[in-house]
Amino acid sequence: MRWKDRRQSTNVEDRRGRTTKGMVGGGIGSLILIVVIYFLGGDPTQVINTSQLDNSGTTSTYEGTAEENELAQFVSVVLAETEDVWTKLFQQQGMSYKYPKLVLYTGSVQSACGLSGSATGPFYCPGDYKLYIDLSFYDELRTKFKAPGDFAMAYVIAHEVGHHVQTLLGINEKVNSLRSKVSEKEFNKYLVRLELQADYLAGVWAHYADRTNLLEEGDLDEALNAASAVGDDRIQKSTQGYVVPESFTHGTSEQRKRWFYKGFKSGNMEEGDTFGSENL
Repeated sequence: MRWKDRRQSTNVEDRRGRTTKGMVGGGIGSLILIVVIYFLGGDPTQVINTSQLDNSGTTSTYEGTAEENELAQFVSVVLAETEDVWTKLFQQQGMSYKYPKLVLYTGSVQSACGLSGSATGPFYCPGDYKLYIDLSFYDELRTKFKAPGDFAMAYVIAHEVGHHVQTLLGINEKVNSLRSKVSEKEFNKYLVRLELQADYLAGVWAHYADRTNLLEEGDLDEALNAASAVGDDRIQKSTQGYVVPESFTHGTSEQRKRWFYKGFKSGNMEEGDTFGSENL
C-alpha cells in the first residue's frame, strides 16, 4: 500500500499500556460476546444492555517499538481513508456519515460491549461506535492465519468499519432484534449474512481506495487471502479438525472472499444485499 505521507485520522484513541480492572457483569452475556466476535469482526450487539462497565484502571507511559508505532500510524491512515470514502458515499445517498473511533489497546480493553481480551481479535462495538484492535493481531494475521501484507490488515479494519456502516443504516439493530424470535441455528444464518455484508462493504471501500492510487500490485490478493483465511470452515478445520456448518457465524472462506471481491468490483452499496440473496 502507498500509505505513507497520507492523512491520518484524528479519531484514534491510543489506550496502549492501560491496565483494565474490574469484571464485566452479565455473566452469560460476556461469554456470548467472546463467541460471536471470536477471531475477527463479530457483532457483539447482543450484550450491549447486559454489560456493566468499570472504567477504573491505570495508565502507564507506553513506549511501543518502532515497528508497532509505524503500524499505529498505518491503521490511522486506513481509518482516514475509510472516512473519506464513506463520507462521500453517504452524501450521495442524502445522508451524513458519523465517524467511528478506533481504539488501540494492549492485552484487554473495556468497551460498551464488555471486557475483551486481545484473543478475541479486532471487533466493532455498536454501543459506542468504536473499533477495537490490539496491534499484535497483525503478527497473528501473518503467522497464525497465513495472511501477510499491509492490505490484509487494511481489509480487517475496513470490515469493522463495514459493521459501523451497518449500524448507521439500522441493519445491526434489525438483525439483533431477531435473537429472541428465532432458534440459535436460525439466528446464526442471519449473523453469517451480516458478516458477509460487512465483507462486501469492505470491498466497496477498497474499490474507491484503488481509484486514489492507494493500492499497489498484490494488495488485492492480500485482502482476498485474508478474507479466505478467516472463514468459519477454515478456522474450525484448523482448530478442531472438522466443520459444523450449523455453528457458522461469519461464512465460509469462499463466501467471504467472494463477497469482498464483489464489493471491490462493484463499488455500489446497493448491490450488497446479502439478506435478500438466495446464493451466498
